[in-house]
Amino acid sequence: MTPQPGTPREGLPSAAARQAAPAPLAAWPREGRGAIVVTGASSGIGAEIARVAAREGREMVLVARSTVALLSLAAEINASGPHTHALPLDLAGPEASAELGSALAERGLCCEVLVNNAGFGAVGAAAEIDPARQMAVLDVNLRAAAALALAALPGMVARGRGGILNVASAAAFIPGPGMAMYYAAKAGLLSFSEALWAEARPSGVAVTCLCPGPVATPFMERAGGLHLGVFRMLPKADARRVAERGWRGLRAGKRVVLPDTAAWFSALGGPFAPHGIVLPMLRRLQMGR
Repeated sequence: MTPQPGTPREGLPSAAARQAAPAPLAAWPREGRGAIVVTGASSGIGAEIARVAAREGREMVLVARSTVALLSLAAEINASGPHTHALPLDLAGPEASAELGSALAERGLCCEVLVNNAGFGAVGAAAEIDPARQMAVLDVNLRAAAALALAALPGMVARGRGGILNVASAAAFIPGPGMAMYYAAKAGLLSFSEALWAEARPSGVAVTCLCPGPVATPFMERAGGLHLGVFRMLPKADARRVAERGWRGLRAGKRVVLPDTAAWFSALGGPFAPHGIVLPMLRRLQMGR
């Protein structure tokens, strides 16, 4: 049967769907003063990576939603280090990558190093948490990180230098009942990072995935998981130490950095542990049931 005019063929999006889709991603500026871009920079690991990276003396662009904390950190680095720009931006939005690229162009900058640290979690059963919140977890932890990497990478490859540090988690190595979407997003980010490492390495661009275990930051409190058995029983790594090891790993061209004992345990044991036994245990530890 011949499709009628205006009727979408099977497998193809309708005209309305095509109009509603976000605009294609645009690459960031390839020329300009090289800057270090850090997302999720207002606190925790992101703030510590910004402080560590500032020692290299390059201009910096700090990105986060928390305007007050972001401005405070930018002022701190500006006082004794390189010129630092604060850019309040919600990376969950579909146009965030384009907005960040425009901000770089307006300041005459190109991205020399991208640190994808922005992220958050949601604790609870997937059937009970607001689906929109769960999809936002995926958007910020994986989709936004991938979008920024894809925007920054062409310029780095063209210049034959640069780096991307993706901050994932020890959660990337095993499924996580009770934080299903967060674990899935971090697993995706690890896979994406390792593939980019192999692709970009011959061009002189480093791609590193930092996978820490629990860290002493406000992350779990915001996720609503301070009561979780798995979080309470594991030692908490120091955020500055995690940042130092992640940055050194990037500069050394490492594929994956495991900065603490919990991360090593997850990476070595997670993929090989029998999931039929481990997952019910994790469910009890992370859901209490």
